[in-house]
Amino acid sequence: MQKILYSPRLMPLAIVAACLVILGVAYASEIWGGLKPCVLCMYQRYAFMAAAGFGVLGLVLGGRSGPRRALVGLAGLAFLTGAGIALFHVGVEQLWWRGTAECHAQALDLSQSVEDLRKQMLQTDFVACDQVAWSLFGISMAGYNVIASLALGLASLWAARHMTKEREA
Repeated sequence: MQKILYSPRLMPLAIVAACLVILGVAYASEIWGGLKPCVLCMYQRYAFMAAAGFGVLGLVLGGRSGPRRALVGLAGLAFLTGAGIALFHVGVEQLWWRGTAECHAQALDLSQSVEDLRKQMLQTDFVACDQVAWSLFGISMAGYNVIASLALGLASLWAARHMTKEREA
């Protein structure tokens, strides 16, 4: 593990691999587990997609270690952004604060006929952000995302800083 963090070539690969595993678990839980994501879950996925993009760019750069270190650092910031979104989501789940406007069901137009209201309700694919769909040991998926994103973000920033020091030495 330490070798990966020290290596300017291996760290972008580790970032991409971690993102693929985490996004794979998220999509598998949706497809096979039947856990529909809410809007905050989707925002958390975007942070992993951004980090993976920075990792891919780091792999493409070849021997250019300066830009690669910057991309590892940007991936770290993407992970930390994801941790912030996930922490916000945990707060919404715990009812510490309200979620975004997209977290709440849209009001129905009650001036419509009963049949039109029924159609509108059936066409709406809404998942509330304050409902915990799955948990393990009392920690929701958003809670585990806080932990994973924070660890990956700090490891990426540490690696980017260490790769900079390695070059100067």
